[in-house]
Amino acid sequence: MELYISPIKDENAPSVIISFMEPLLISGENLHVDDVVAVAQGRPAALDPVALPRMERSRAAVERLVAEERVVYGITTGFGRFKDRIISPDEVRQLQLNLVRSHAVGVGPDLSQEAVRAIMLVRANTLALGHSGARPVIVRLLLDMLNAGVTPRIPSQGSLGASGDLAPLAHLALVIIGEGEATVDGRLMSGGAALALAGLQPVELNAKEGLALLNGTALMVGMGALLVRRAINLALTADIAASLSLEALHGTDRAYDPRVHALRPHPRQIKCAEFLRRVLTGSRYLRLDDPHNVQDPYTLRCVPQVHGAVRDSIAYTQWVIDIELNTVNDNPIIFADDTGEIDVVSAGNFHGEPVALAMDYAALGLTELGNMSERRCARLVDADSNGGILPMFLTDQGGLESGMMMAQYTAAALASENKVLAHPASADTIPTSANVEDHVSMGATAVRQAWQILEHTETIVGIELLLAAQGIDFRRQTMGLTVEDMGEGTRVAYGLIRERVPFVDSDRTLYPLIEEARRLVAGGTLKRAVEERLGMD
Repeated sequence: MELYISPIKDENAPSVIISFMEPLLISGENLHVDDVVAVAQGRPAALDPVALPRMERSRAAVERLVAEERVVYGITTGFGRFKDRIISPDEVRQLQLNLVRSHAVGVGPDLSQEAVRAIMLVRANTLALGHSGARPVIVRLLLDMLNAGVTPRIPSQGSLGASGDLAPLAHLALVIIGEGEATVDGRLMSGGAALALAGLQPVELNAKEGLALLNGTALMVGMGALLVRRAINLALTADIAASLSLEALHGTDRAYDPRVHALRPHPRQIKCAEFLRRVLTGSRYLRLDDPHNVQDPYTLRCVPQVHGAVRDSIAYTQWVIDIELNTVNDNPIIFADDTGEIDVVSAGNFHGEPVALAMDYAALGLTELGNMSERRCARLVDADSNGGILPMFLTDQGGLESGMMMAQYTAAALASENKVLAHPASADTIPTSANVEDHVSMGATAVRQAWQILEHTETIVGIELLLAAQGIDFRRQTMGLTVEDMGEGTRVAYGLIRERVPFVDSDRTLYPLIEEARRLVAGGTLKRAVEERLGMD
């Protein structure tokens, strides 16, 4: 079964919804990236009973603050620049309703169902920690919506990633109160109608609850979790593509010698070299020691060093996301103990800087993965660069036919666009709320840019697979080699490519072939097949 999660709604993108019998129990303390992916794909979720005492204690604290008419930001005051406007106890519910309505200002393409499901789970998990003052009924409704397939319509743009992902989360909160829009079974309708169709009731927000829903990093973290899983898949698939290109170009695996990497012991460089060696085990397509050709170009020779560093960027991002998934990241934070003591602290856990920097790092790493792959594409189609190992543009009819010339153009266009998108979003900031919120993270922009780069790079690597398989077929013709002479892992990859994409023996329309190859990458099909063959599943 293929896994394909896109952050932006795409009617043509495959969407996998998997039914699990056991619900994921959320308590605010033990959510991980793979849990988010599972729920995004359809696994049900439920509130862990261990979270109830914490939530009820913080809720009681909020009600006491209101009853005692204490001045507390966002509970008995306005928001942002209006922090000094006192709200009377009989207006606190209207305050929360006004907040949700006024902050739903999102624009741009809608987020996909999977991205929204991830966001809903992340927000529910944060509230379950019991420092936000939200009633359990709020979390239960979020989870009931997930389980019933009620997906709020959330536009992808509008968050600055500082006072949380305010605008996108307001669109989520609208559906909770029976407003806004949501989809059920692929049909877009009003939020109230969507809840009714699922047999659910909207809630009336009490003091602090609108702010608790809006004021957090759920968009950048939910989308970031999905990105991490896709990025891990992409990094390993790029290793496989590089191995296939090495065989097509009659390269050598000498540079992957474990002794070399032990002398520069970056752990993921070592792991990458080990994986390459396993994929290439037994290959007769590789070059033996040749005094006339002692080393390969960097994009073949330095795969462990570059791809290993990319793995580092993904691992760092996963580390950040796994922490952020189980944090209280709204404001103010409520501390209430069993003795009845209450302390409310206005602070900045909503600020998305940790996630923004991690996403920019991941974006840069994925850009480099695309740069390496595109250069290998160029070498595969250029007989002058590959020493005549393969015909120019991978065609025997050059001149009359253009062969695979233009496939590399697309890879080059995407790689160049990635370089623009890799500009760090976190380097930017712009003051808002009359300069009260004077530094923002731009974390939502960072994660959207990282997603664009990820999808571009998946296509680039797909093109490399397409070209490398074409090159392997020419090597078979000219050198008398067979598929069985390929490496243990590359043999599987080649066979899977050829199940979907034929050898191009004359000029034809290539974009459907590129799309098939891209799906092999994005869906994880190629990686899983190779890992299973190597006993790594």
